[in-house]
Amino acid sequence: MSAKHFINGPTLLVNSALQSLTLTNPSVALDADNKVVYRRPAHGPSQVSLISGGGSGHEPSFGAFVGQGLLSAAVAGTIFASPSAEQIRKAIMSRVDTDRGVLVTVMNYTGDVLNFGMAVEKAKAAGLAVEMLVVADDVGVGREKGGKVGRRGIAGTVLVHKLAGALAARGRPLEEVHRVARLTAANLVSVGASLEHVHVPGRAPPDPNAPENLRFDEVEVGMGIHNEAGSGRAKVELPELVATMLAQLLDPNDKDRAFLSVNSNEVVLLVNNLGGVSVLELGGITAEVVKQLKSWGIEPVRILSGTYMTSLNGLGFSISLLNVVNTDIGGPSMIELLDDPCEAAGWAAPIQKTTWEAKNTATREDTTGSSESIKTSGLKADATTFSSTLTSGLQAVVAVEPEVTRFDTVVGDGDCGIGLKRGAEAVLKHLKEKTSTGDVVVDVANIVTVVEKEMDGTSGALFAIFLNALVHSLRVLAPGDASPQLWAGALKQSCDALSRYTPARPGDRTLVDALYPFVEVLGKTGDLKKAAEASKKAAADTKGMAPSLGRAVYVGGSGFEQVPDPGAWGLANFFMGLAGISPDEEGWEAI
Repeated sequence: MSAKHFINGPTLLVNSALQSLTLTNPSVALDADNKVVYRRPAHGPSQVSLISGGGSGHEPSFGAFVGQGLLSAAVAGTIFASPSAEQIRKAIMSRVDTDRGVLVTVMNYTGDVLNFGMAVEKAKAAGLAVEMLVVADDVGVGREKGGKVGRRGIAGTVLVHKLAGALAARGRPLEEVHRVARLTAANLVSVGASLEHVHVPGRAPPDPNAPENLRFDEVEVGMGIHNEAGSGRAKVELPELVATMLAQLLDPNDKDRAFLSVNSNEVVLLVNNLGGVSVLELGGITAEVVKQLKSWGIEPVRILSGTYMTSLNGLGFSISLLNVVNTDIGGPSMIELLDDPCEAAGWAAPIQKTTWEAKNTATREDTTGSSESIKTSGLKADATTFSSTLTSGLQAVVAVEPEVTRFDTVVGDGDCGIGLKRGAEAVLKHLKEKTSTGDVVVDVANIVTVVEKEMDGTSGALFAIFLNALVHSLRVLAPGDASPQLWAGALKQSCDALSRYTPARPGDRTLVDALYPFVEVLGKTGDLKKAAEASKKAAADTKGMAPSLGRAVYVGGSGFEQVPDPGAWGLANFFMGLAGISPDEEGWEAI
């Protein structure tokens, strides 16, 4: 786990985070002494007030869910600790409207239940109409282990807040808001998983050898939102992990965890980020969950994926399923309440009701331009020689990948070698599957398509621009035989075209350092081997050359003194391969 934080003082961290909510949502205010975030008084019809809260560290829950259509107030404790009963009492009795009644929702943790319960009883004793709901949606701990304490409350709680908040905003009475909130909670199941425990700011750094630490290849299934253990640890990849989690949520034969029969025609899926999962990876997780739900006969009518309830920067996620049922209040439905607009900084559900219900499955399948035949040019070369020569060059690129990757790890982000190898292998596959025609323009143009598809990043764009320009230059010089001098002329024109899109020139420590000498010597001598050796020498000379462009500029350090430019080295190897020169031959400098 990472014990590094930008704000290490837990008190400052909580207080400043609460203050930030008033900056991102002008409609909310902060009672700093009691750590209560609440909606500012405003003119308009009164409504039932909703209050929730708990320990800090679960943001955006709960403070960022204060706003029109969601919570009226949220009470924060210190990190992972319940707020006091007095904080909560003040929120109920003085920070929200009470004339239509108040619904207090809390997750099933002992401290929260006791402190919120005490505050609710005090408010009732003072004559206020207050109801309290305890949410317990987690199936990570089964009946036997949960005992009298019961299930924990986790991310599914936010769906209770959203539906109850929407109903309150419609002006419905406390009895109905409480009933729908209770019905929602009763039809929720959730389970989480995490790759690591989290470090709480202000505490001593963790012992890396502590037995409770998760191993590198382990995941905690059913982990809670306060570092609590779940149902067990496993060494699994994502598909198997998701299968295990869905079984805990849905398997009716698991008597220890079959808390709910998800049998509705409408199901809502919430995939929640516990704080430390990248947006990219959360997307992959969501896709896997949706795919596997189909095997259970479930196709969610709404899918929410994002950060709703965290465990600080927890490297994990949770899955929640809402079994949509009739609200028994004569409308609106649960889905309508979920779709109702709200104005809270932490709520992320930007897709409108009309978009979901349109069920638009149309796609654009037009392939115009991608399958058009390439016009022949009359510029000829021996097809067998073309293929074998190019194959030798590409195989050299594949072979040198580890070395290029090592160089790029020193001066870049380590992906140059893999990118070049991926492109080379794709072109090799193309050459194997599609026989060269002997028309140079057609053959190079076919290769360009492969490069454009398989190579990304800066180097991919540079190669694509250069090769497209090369196709044009070769076509201009057609028809005839593709002599070394003709190739050199076409390559020179391609260099000129490339220079219009990048300021890279020889001496800037880029792949251009290896490209230009090759083209220049080939034009002067017509000798492929001499041109390749010139490229090799120029690439080697980039060692010690201060970078002017590319990632190496801001990576900094003295790595450029230790290794040549990775892109230039990879390209030089390609040219050496074209010329049939082995790295073992005399004169091939070891870097």
